[in-house]
Amino acid sequence: MNVRKLFSVSFYRRNKEKERELIEYDYKFNAAFRGENGQLPKSFLKSYEWETVKAYRKFQANKGNIWRRYYSNKLNRLEEKSGIHFEDNDSIGKGLIIGHWGRIIFNGQAHFGAQLFVTHNVTVGRDIRGKHKGVPTFGDRVCIRTNSTVVGNIHIGNDVLVAPNTFVNFDVPDHSIVIGNPATIHHRDNATKGHIPEID
Repeated sequence: MNVRKLFSVSFYRRNKEKERELIEYDYKFNAAFRGENGQLPKSFLKSYEWETVKAYRKFQANKGNIWRRYYSNKLNRLEEKSGIHFEDNDSIGKGLIIGHWGRIIFNGQAHFGAQLFVTHNVTVGRDIRGKHKGVPTFGDRVCIRTNSTVVGNIHIGNDVLVAPNTFVNFDVPDHSIVIGNPATIHHRDNATKGHIPEID
């Protein structure tokens, strides 16, 4: 670590404004999916899913300061209870829904767009060999359902639904449903409608 950084006021300043901006959007996004009249149920506000989303956004908002490590440690502690592992990935855009806590693995180098829905027993991982060696890149409005795996240096387009129990190690174009193992691609306009809420 740069020693001069330790004497910088900004190194100790928490970015509360950025935290609030990200969490407010996530609240609105989750409420459109789970809530009524724009409000999340009180029971959900105490859930591992919501606690994890909030801790992740605080980790994400504080890049370059001491609070980053604090929230990284908090995410690690939450992982022990929830099974949700981010590997210090900070690329998820605005709008994150964790459908159900359970083992979820985000490779630390994967790249995500905005409005992501992911649920339990999902792995986003790295392929270590072959033509797809590397990690995935995701567009906006992607829904990954339970027991699915997405791996390799591939591109998942915008408005893509990865159905339950699906293995994906190839590019997927916009407006697609991917299903099965081996997986097949089915074009569908508004593929994530009904799965991912639509908000302004």
